[in-house]
Amino acid sequence: MPKYVTDAIRTIALVGHGAAGKTTLAEALLHQAGAIPAPGSVEKGTTVCDFDPLEKEFKHSLASAIVNFAHLDTHIHLIDTPGYPDFLGQSLNALAAVETAAVVINAQNGLEMVTQRMMQWARERGLCRMIIVNKIDAENVDLPGLLANIREAFGKECLPINLPAGGNQKVVDCFFNPSGESDFSSVENAHRALVEQVVEVDEKLMELYLEQGEISAEQLHAPFEQALRDGHLVPVCFVSARNGAGVAELLDVFAKLMPNPAEGNPPPFYKGEAANAVEIRAEPDPKKHVLAHVFKIVIDPFVGKLAAFRVFQGTIRRDSQLFIGDGRKPFKVGHLFLLQGKEHVETDACVPGDIAAVTKVDEIELDAVLHDTRDEDNIHLKPVQYPVPMHALALELKRRGDEQRLSEVLHKLAAEDPCFRVDHSGNETVISGLGDLHMRYILDKMQKQYHVEVATKPPRIPYRETVTAKAEGHHRHKKQTGGAGQFGEVYLRIEPLARGKGFEFVDAVKGGTIPSQFLPAVEKGVREVLTAGPIAGYQMQDVRVIVYDGKHHPVDSKEVAFVAAGKKAFLDAILKARPIVLEPIVNIEINAPEANMGDIAGDISAKRGQISGTQSAVAGMVTITGRVPLSELNNYQARLKSVTAGQGSYVIELSHYEPVPAHVQQQLTSQHKQVEDEQ
Repeated sequence: MPKYVTDAIRTIALVGHGAAGKTTLAEALLHQAGAIPAPGSVEKGTTVCDFDPLEKEFKHSLASAIVNFAHLDTHIHLIDTPGYPDFLGQSLNALAAVETAAVVINAQNGLEMVTQRMMQWARERGLCRMIIVNKIDAENVDLPGLLANIREAFGKECLPINLPAGGNQKVVDCFFNPSGESDFSSVENAHRALVEQVVEVDEKLMELYLEQGEISAEQLHAPFEQALRDGHLVPVCFVSARNGAGVAELLDVFAKLMPNPAEGNPPPFYKGEAANAVEIRAEPDPKKHVLAHVFKIVIDPFVGKLAAFRVFQGTIRRDSQLFIGDGRKPFKVGHLFLLQGKEHVETDACVPGDIAAVTKVDEIELDAVLHDTRDEDNIHLKPVQYPVPMHALALELKRRGDEQRLSEVLHKLAAEDPCFRVDHSGNETVISGLGDLHMRYILDKMQKQYHVEVATKPPRIPYRETVTAKAEGHHRHKKQTGGAGQFGEVYLRIEPLARGKGFEFVDAVKGGTIPSQFLPAVEKGVREVLTAGPIAGYQMQDVRVIVYDGKHHPVDSKEVAFVAAGKKAFLDAILKARPIVLEPIVNIEINAPEANMGDIAGDISAKRGQISGTQSAVAGMVTITGRVPLSELNNYQARLKSVTAGQGSYVIELSHYEPVPAHVQQQLTSQHKQVEDEQ
């Protein structure tokens, strides 16, 4: 039987920018709760959460890690997430498994890029949010100024639930305690602000507060949870994971004030696909049928595939029979684990709110929904919107004969990481991620864990082709040999779609001039052209194809004939429709010393880019945002390091596609023609 009921469970993700001290804070919480005898050290590689050899080498988190511990008769599942932008996929996955996103801020560095993104993403997912200001005992911190910046950036609903005291060596509670001494501000005023913010969500309680002038903590519990759910309150806690200031108080906040699975906003599950999908709500009832969501996959060379999941409804027991998505074949839960970093602790059962794992079930993939009802349609959660991986490298094997091995390793890496992509373009194997650090981690893991050695080079830029005008296309495929012949004739029209709309195939054939059984063959021929356009060999997009007429032969018409006719008719139309090449334009965000801003802005302009904004950061740094063609960013990391003496960093994400300059299109067309002639 599970040791804790759902009401006594808390699920919390520590998220925020790199170097905010999330892993050190997780260690301090584990130690304070009695789960470990002493806190480990990131620098020494002895923490529970950063257990991967590469994490110990890099000295920061590269993947999310799950721990659990007990405090005040509650069971707390805590997910420590990486903070660097290159590993955001792991952090976003964690948001799908918790009620509360605890955004950790470095008191020295203030509001950083990932801080702001996590606040936004957590709000969009309907999570309860809290802010933890860590490293309050560091030198030269301006905590009153930082609190003011937090409220300016994220709203007046961000209110301190405790305040630093004793020269930032401890904290004093402001919620349960209406008076006390703090290093800045007034505990009494902070207490009053919290109460007034909470009672605003309950008219009767507000009337009572106005009459009495005070409300008990018990009366505030339900409206406090509602204020968290509605985003009407974002508590701010102060802590130092290094010296322990505020750690015990933070544990109390988790146990006493953060929502249990019945008090948070339940995530929307959907049954069915696309327009036919119907929203269903999971109820945190252990007696109902099972709904659980897989938010993390790890492929361990010794354990095999491990799938970590969050239970939203029902009870999963050892020996339970579960289905994956719309699969009809169940699997049996042989072992059920709670995770404590790299340790797997067996448990008998998991109830709504629990985070657990199963191993050696190869069919489970990231984002899968587990359930125990055979006749369920495809059930899924609202998918996470991940950043598009734009940092790409082409791979070349150093040893012949490793082709199959490389394919298997890349498949395993892609199964673990939603922001890692593998493409086979022409004769190239191209891997893509969120940044230079992401790519270095992947390559290190391939070499050190899987013993596959590769060389890298810049890949082809993922240009696209499209058309700018309407046109007609026609082709008759007729082939007569000694036996049965081949015949198929297709008339079609093409027209451009709005940028980013992809591809549409429209059947407008009347009178059976092309029998319905051959229309899929026509579409197949059209799609063959989509994969490699005629002017430069790149994938086509943003085009509608309307097949409206044709001819067939009762004996000689075959699928292969209509594939060929559809392909040639489409090519015929494209060349009349003013085809163009599109290039990817990326949003770029550069963090660099303020003294280098002029050089960076000039460099971006020289790369056909545009600066859209600048914002002062901390300690003389500035954040520069803009847009630039991806083709202009080849080896930009080295260029930026040179300009900023190694202090600059950047992230990019796909913005849109737009036409390349005429001379670039001419160059790409010539290169494609030369390759075709050689072939």
